[in-house]
Amino acid sequence: MPVKIVRTSILPFRGFTAINLMGVLFVHPGVYLSNELMNHERIHTAQQREMLFVFFYMAYVVEWLVRLPMRGNAYRNISFEREAYANQRNLDYLRSRRPYSWRRYMKRTRH
Repeated sequence: MPVKIVRTSILPFRGFTAINLMGVLFVHPGVYLSNELMNHERIHTAQQREMLFVFFYMAYVVEWLVRLPMRGNAYRNISFEREAYANQRNLDYLRSRRPYSWRRYMKRTRH
């Protein structure tokens, strides 16, 4: 799954390595794009496509807001992030990934 890469000092925000917006990966100049990081972002692209992009972002923000008062890191506990982090080292994951696999990560949270 191809991902367009844009190197910019504006995005992503401080503390983040990359941000995937509608299948376009924004990274700071000089950031090393490892196979794992690229796989993580390709997983996000698959999530975004299956949710027609706009619904992905709506669900992402809503889930982040719901998880803010919960224990742990709200960002890391978002189901989309949990799926991507759990499988970023499995470079064959997208070949066998079923649509909406992120749903498996909704109930369980990391601490």
